Amino acid sequence: MAEVKKAPIIIKRKVIHAGHHGGAWKVAYADFVTALMALFIVLWLMNSKVEVKQAVGGYFRDPSGKGKLPGTNMNGTGRDLNVSKDDMSALKERLKSVIKLIPHFDKMQGNVELTITEEGLRIDLFEDAKGLFFNSGRPEPTTAGMELLAVLAREIGKLPNRIVIEGYTDASPYVGSEYSNWELSADRANQARRVMTQNGITWNQVAQVRGYADQDLHNKIIPDDPSNRRVSVIVKYLDDQNTMRLPASQAVGTITSNRPEEKPSPALPAKTPVGPAQ
Repeated sequence: MAEVKKAPIIIKRKVIHAGHHGGAWKVAYADFVTALMALFIVLWLMNSKVEVKQAVGGYFRDPSGKGKLPGTNMNGTGRDLNVSKDDMSALKERLKSVIKLIPHFDKMQGNVELTITEEGLRIDLFEDAKGLFFNSGRPEPTTAGMELLAVLAREIGKLPNRIVIEGYTDASPYVGSEYSNWELSADRANQARRVMTQNGITWNQVAQVRGYADQDLHNKIIPDDPSNRRVSVIVKYLDDQNTMRLPASQAVGTITSNRPEEKPSPALPAKTPVGPAQ
């Protein structure tokens, strides 16, 4: 009987090689980059201003940004850190764009002027012959005046910067009364302060309220020109908060208040100004 040969059994072994480097290195590299970025942030914060540190801390305390930083009216997100001499121009442009959104802005655009000065950003509200921002001969603001002051207060109130509010009149005097241009200029500035503190400015954000009467005319050639009747709001530089440039020979004084709410001023008797309405 012939021998039957069995077919050889062939075993194929498949060798599976691991990846050349695997993916573990990517995780390690990501951790390294994250740690490096955290180090850079810490080094940056150590050399940043106090306001920046407060803003960053405010973000982690309130990521939504709805809260305010302690002692200020500034958003926790730090969207409005400060206004120093380097970025005052940015505030000027932002305020100009916001003012343009006011209804009937076309009627007041020629009477609002923003200027960067040595003291800060100066916002002048010039009157016209009819009394655009304040009632003629009276300290109370008109509807247009209250609207503009409220818009300014909402924007400036987001900043830690302090402000100064000034009042001016033309050269037409009052007659037959002890109430004079000194009282009128100071009262108008103080009324502007009240409107602004009701719409976003904190009471301790106001550094001074000044009344100059007719001692600093805008149009010195025409003393009775309506443009001499004005109220000015000055946003002070953040790095110059404690410097008060108040000419003692001109200003009637500084009006201060420690209360956020003010009682309405008493009604004044009717005045009879000489010349154009004040």
